[in-house]
Amino acid sequence: MSEKQAMSEKNTGSATPMFDIAELEGFAMEQLEVGMSAIYSKTVTESDINLFCAISGDTNPLHLDHEYAATTMFGGPIAHGMLAASFISTVIGTKLPGPGCVYISQNCRFKAPVRAGDTVRARVTITEVNMERRRIKLETTCRVGDTVVIDGDAEVLVPSRGA
Repeated sequence: MSEKQAMSEKNTGSATPMFDIAELEGFAMEQLEVGMSAIYSKTVTESDINLFCAISGDTNPLHLDHEYAATTMFGGPIAHGMLAASFISTVIGTKLPGPGCVYISQNCRFKAPVRAGDTVRARVTITEVNMERRRIKLETTCRVGDTVVIDGDAEVLVPSRGA
């Protein structure tokens, strides 16, 4: 796999992270270039939605109550938007740039709902590299099939080789 592509995809479907030791290294600032991209894919389950509810405290019946959710514009329960958006964080923190980076900002535009059973494919692509400040800007997108469910951008602080 070339660094330029930095493409990686896993769908473990479990709460326990599955990775090999090479994935823990990530990229140093000096290795990053505009256009590099990485992906994480996960099928969202009802259990994921319930666990996210328990962790976040967001008990909106739109996510949990089938009867209530059926009366909404979505016609049934949907996953928390931030659950799907968290897959962007997974890509950034584990793949590109990877371990040691620090989130500075994230903007998300929620375009379509995610439901239990949907496979969300989160992709980040480097759009700007600022070596002096050790920061990169990223285009961030989540898709279910061909449908964009979240788009946005992020800024990340990246360690250098000497850090």
